[in-house]
Amino acid sequence: MKIITFTNPHRQKHFDFFRSMDQPHFSLVANVDITPLLLLVKTKKLPFTPAIVYLLARAANELTAFRWRIRGAEVVEHESVQPSFTVPTLASDVFSFCTVDYHHHAQTFVTRALATMERMKHDPDFEDEPGRDDYLYLSAIPWVSFTGLSHAMHYSPPDSVPRISWGKYFQQGEQTLMPLAVQAHHAVVDGRDMGQYFQNVQTLLAASAEKFQDF
Repeated sequence: MKIITFTNPHRQKHFDFFRSMDQPHFSLVANVDITPLLLLVKTKKLPFTPAIVYLLARAANELTAFRWRIRGAEVVEHESVQPSFTVPTLASDVFSFCTVDYHHHAQTFVTRALATMERMKHDPDFEDEPGRDDYLYLSAIPWVSFTGLSHAMHYSPPDSVPRISWGKYFQQGEQTLMPLAVQAHHAVVDGRDMGQYFQNVQTLLAASAEKFQDF
């Protein structure tokens, strides 16, 4: 982790401008083509949830802005950020958080995720580790092909952890599309960063066969 110093005066003004807002988050929803991933899910019996979490987390880790977090008047950059995603549990009819340390190697991450998901079924968790902000918050809403989404959150102290959600996928011609929603703090993530994130996701989805070749 390192502290970020904005040497460009205009970039510092951009940070201060959005950091002072009462509601500094913005969100974007778009459909992504998951056809290549679903082919692997069917042919290789690849588990969908840890696979999509891996791709969404990898796309975020490849972008510096998605690893920046606000701490007071400072910004820190994490070397990597860890996906914390929602999973169903046998203990209740509401979800559990499931935090899995990110790993660049898909098979390693999926193996970790499956073990943690199984544990959360019986021992659900709803708390983040105090003082940590190296998370990515991910959630599934598989019942709805949504076109918009907002999240519950605290605004004081500032919460700059991105929220990433995916919804019910659907057929459009020969493609299978999935709604993807991303919410981020505008002081650290700009529109260009958000656009790059969606491009990263689509690139990784198109390369699913390569990323999951060890399965």
